[in-house]
This record gives sequence, C-alpha cells and structure tokens, in this order.
Amino acid sequence: MTQNIYDDPGFFRAYSQLPRSVGGLESAPEWPALRALLPTLQNLRVVDLGCGYGWFCRWASEQGAQSVLGLDVSQKMLEKAEATTQAGNISYRQADLECLDLPTQSFDLAYSSLALHYIKDLPGLFTRVHDALAPGARLVFSIEHPIFMAPRNPGWIVDAQGQRSWPVDSYQMEGERITNWLAEGVIKQHRTIGTLLNLLIAAGLRIVHVNEWGPTAQQVAELPALVEERERPMMLLVAVER
Repeated sequence: MTQNIYDDPGFFRAYSQLPRSVGGLESAPEWPALRALLPTLQNLRVVDLGCGYGWFCRWASEQGAQSVLGLDVSQKMLEKAEATTQAGNISYRQADLECLDLPTQSFDLAYSSLALHYIKDLPGLFTRVHDALAPGARLVFSIEHPIFMAPRNPGWIVDAQGQRSWPVDSYQMEGERITNWLAEGVIKQHRTIGTLLNLLIAAGLRIVHVNEWGPTAQQVAELPALVEERERPMMLLVAVER
C-alpha cells in the first residue's frame, strides 16, 4: 500500500499552507506547461490519479468534461475536495494507486499531478491505466524529476568562487528514497528518466511530449525564488497516448 502521509495531521497542516494548496492550479508555476499538454476536454471522461483537493477535477468540469473521477489515498484530501465541489459530474473515491482497479476503456483522459513518484508498482499502474483508456486517449502527468529526487545534500553547494551546484547522489541506484519534506520519513520511489519512459512504452503507451520543466523569465521576474528551478529541473511533465 502507498504510504498515506497526507493523512498525518502535521503533514496535512503544513501541506495546506503551500501556495498551490491555497491558490490552486493558477498558483502552480508548472500549470501553464502542463495545461498545454491536455486535449480539449469537452465531453471527455476524465480520471485524476491523486486528486488532492480536487482543483483539477473542478477545472476539468468547467472545461466541459462529461464526467470526472477524482481518486486519492488520503481521506483528509478527499474530505477537502468534496467540501469545495458543487458540480454534479464530479465524483471522488478513496483508492490506492498501487492496486488501482478501473473498468476497461472507460476514460478519455487520465491526469496526475505530483503523485506518481510515490508509487512502487509503477509498471503495474501504467498497465492498468493503459487498459482503462479508450483508444487514442491520453495520460498527462507531472512527477518529481529524477535529478531532483537524488540530491546528495539538502540544498545548494556553493564553491569558493560563489558558483552554485545541485549535486546528485547514486542517480543510477533506483528504489526507495526517504525525505523529510513537511514531515520526517516521506517515502518516494526514485527512477531514472530512461526507466520512467521505458515503463510507459512497455505498457503500450506512445510518448507524445516530455518537458523537463523550468520557469520562464517572466515567472522568475514575478517570483524570484523560482530561479533555483533554472539550475536543475524539479519536475518532469509527460504526455502519452494509448
């Protein structure tokens, strides 16, 4: 079973204070690039894998989706999502993505934001998502970039000349990584970019676009803290089709 860290009271409290938790999709700097990978949602059947507060579910409904299913392992997340959703074509369900069970060819779009790096059986999940997608349907997701997931130190290294670097540790050594993000002992699954993309191919999905996301100059000007994301990618955005 996936570690359900989001139901930890301390973690959930800290997570609720993040800008993207308060402001939703428009407060996530990668959202414009992720949105560009999405098809027109009119009349589509949509599933959100790791829906969190339901921000994307509500947006998909507003874009004309026929139906939207939000799945999350966290009961606290689902309670928040349900409390802030009025649209009748959105439903939420508690589900562990490690053992997801979806009807065959039942969705036209699968979406996931920063959830898949928690999944140990990612090959199985990709296969199940493939089977749940209609022919020509798309999976669009963001995931923590493998370089970001394999740091040797918890922050930048600055040499004698003032040059900064973000070194990685055992990048080729795939498997469990334990971090202390918002709480101690958060478990994530590190894979190389090659492994991640090949898992998608092995599941029968065709790679459409890959974006090692970084902020635009305008985004950095508006939020200077984002300059770090131009030094090393934090997120990987991927679109694939069945």
